[in-house]
Amino acid sequence: MTVKSILDEKGRDVMTIAPDQTLAEAASILAQHRIGAVVVTRGDRKIAGILSERDIVRAVGESGSDALQHTVADLMTAKVQVCREHHTVNQVMEMMTRGRFRHLPVEENGKLDGIVSIGDVVKRRILEVEREAEEIKQYIATA
Repeated sequence: MTVKSILDEKGRDVMTIAPDQTLAEAASILAQHRIGAVVVTRGDRKIAGILSERDIVRAVGESGSDALQHTVADLMTAKVQVCREHHTVNQVMEMMTRGRFRHLPVEENGKLDGIVSIGDVVKRRILEVEREAEEIKQYIATA
């Protein structure tokens, strides 16, 4: 199973934010859409960074509510790890585990094309394991 199959099922819509918007605006987007991260773009769908709820919580923990007036650019992760449609679920799981992050933007032709979360990946992996178990049961039953 690949990232493409995940995106084909869940869609390619991604919430984005501009680097000059505030953390308060970012927090509002995250809460409103019930998501854990936004991809930072400058309007051209090129990935400039990513900002997660963890980033915002860390900033508020360090600076209090004043942190919410900082810009997204001040706190975003600028060196974003991305994946592509051809990556497998196992490859994406490895990237997320190694990098200790829960959201991975999908980039195609230098542009944002979707996003996968750890929840998407785990769900897909569980379906894969269940399918394999069913195939083994059928094989045993017909042997």
